[in-house]
Amino acid sequence: MIIKSGIAVSPGIAIGPALLFGVRSFRIPQRFVAVDAVDGEVTRLRLAIQTVAKSIEQSQESASRQLGSEYAAIFGAHLMMVQDPKLLGEVETLIRTKCFSPEFACSRVFRNYARSLQNLGNAYMAERAADVLDLEKRVMNALLGESRRDLSNLSHPAVILAHNLTPSETASLDRKNVLGFATEGGGRTSHTAILAGALELPAVVGVGSFLSDVSVDDVVIIDGSNGKVVIDPDEATLAGYRFVLSQQKSESHRLASLNSGAATTLDGVRIQVMGNIEFPQEVQHCIERGADGIGLYRTEFLYIGADHSPSEEEQFNSYRAVVAACNDRPVVIRTLDLGADKIPGGDSIFHTNAENPALGLRSIRLSLRYISLFKTQLRGILRAGCGGRVKIMFPLITSLLELRQAKLILRDVMDDLAEERIAFSRDVQVGMMVEVPAAALQARIFAKEVDFFSIGTNDLIQYALAVDRSDPNVAALYSSADPAILTLLKMTVDAAREQGIPVTICGQMSSDLRFIPLLIGLGVRTLSVTPFAIAEVRDLIRHLSVSQAEEIAEHALTLDLARDVDNYLRGELQRIYPEKQ
Repeated sequence: MIIKSGIAVSPGIAIGPALLFGVRSFRIPQRFVAVDAVDGEVTRLRLAIQTVAKSIEQSQESASRQLGSEYAAIFGAHLMMVQDPKLLGEVETLIRTKCFSPEFACSRVFRNYARSLQNLGNAYMAERAADVLDLEKRVMNALLGESRRDLSNLSHPAVILAHNLTPSETASLDRKNVLGFATEGGGRTSHTAILAGALELPAVVGVGSFLSDVSVDDVVIIDGSNGKVVIDPDEATLAGYRFVLSQQKSESHRLASLNSGAATTLDGVRIQVMGNIEFPQEVQHCIERGADGIGLYRTEFLYIGADHSPSEEEQFNSYRAVVAACNDRPVVIRTLDLGADKIPGGDSIFHTNAENPALGLRSIRLSLRYISLFKTQLRGILRAGCGGRVKIMFPLITSLLELRQAKLILRDVMDDLAEERIAFSRDVQVGMMVEVPAAALQARIFAKEVDFFSIGTNDLIQYALAVDRSDPNVAALYSSADPAILTLLKMTVDAAREQGIPVTICGQMSSDLRFIPLLIGLGVRTLSVTPFAIAEVRDLIRHLSVSQAEEIAEHALTLDLARDVDNYLRGELQRIYPEKQ
């Protein structure tokens, strides 16, 4: 038995025979061609590019039909790249001036581009390097007359193992027979990871080299919740995972039967359980699981999945789709939460080489720097608000000046829309993310200027503890249970209560059952969680009384170590919610 660890990107457990996909390396038949063959080789290259472009267009159409336009935008970006005159010009130049074969010239140019992206030292750009290498494989397939196995029509259930999967391969997975997948490469922000979550397939990426350890039809376990890949498990391990899988299936059926009705504590207190989404298509998942609305609509993918900054109309259509699907349930739309290095369009003014992007020009800072970009998004949100209960939320607010500037721009946009006689939501509520210690420390001041708080625990923990959770050297220090984090949460919730405004928790902490009693005990009455967790969080709430939760929170605040807080919360969860055991 071999156990490998990677990055958990889509929860759940898959057990089945291994299907090794695309592990064979390309063999370039020749490095040089004869001088009199150059024109013919250039023609062969152009035909290959046309073939690849047509294939990408088909993938784009398929993704649009099955998953929606936001996912299809991935392939639009790929199409622009493979048709880029500069890139193709470099390949043709090598063929004509050095008599390189098209295969060798393509490999050299594509890999140089990928290497340049990797050397930028930015995780997001490293993921885009993977996209370039995916395109290289497509072009090489077309030149060499080879193709990877089709995953859209498998004859039997299997677990897919690959060095990497392209977005088109991931989007076309046969959901009937593909149980889950694991890849050697990839990261949290890769397109493959994003699509895995949308397809709700257990998935682990970034495992590192492991394909050589697997034989065809070996039994493999994908633990997408904990980032584990188990190859050829022993009987005890296999039996344990099969038991967990059967429990999960039974629990899913049980929770599905409880989706109707409100999430109310044993002593009659109503708790709102909302959903966190990135794409309009995820709304249906949330509603089916009983969500009270959308507590966090991340708008970033409209930008990073495109080759240009999205227009007002594109944004309006995406936001309107979510609002319409929610059918008068509230929808909290967060404005752009990206760094300058992720804005599409190729305009150098949007790109920086910051050594630490987390502390650089990102989120609200970027919006306030490029006001036309900000106004375009606000116009789309306000127009979409006519059809429902839309709220606007500003991310990464650190000072009162930033908040007031953002609100002033919002009022300017409202005035512009009114002057143009364009319908928009005039009574939209405005809130802010509390995700840096500065905001939590000044929460009493901020609470006087907004309609609601939403605590983003992921960034709050990283900034407060000075820990990058993606860095394996210090990831163990990242803890939601750290007493400092509990103190910041209490300060923020208390400030909101004093001012009479609601506060939501929308980070991963709200999807972790251990922390639900603690958060409710601190006074939180709205949780916004990942779609997978909605039904379970609602069920836990029905097993809990507020008086119990307050006792738990009070005791947790007296503990000095994150380890002690964590152990205490685990014990209380076992006592309150035996269904989870």
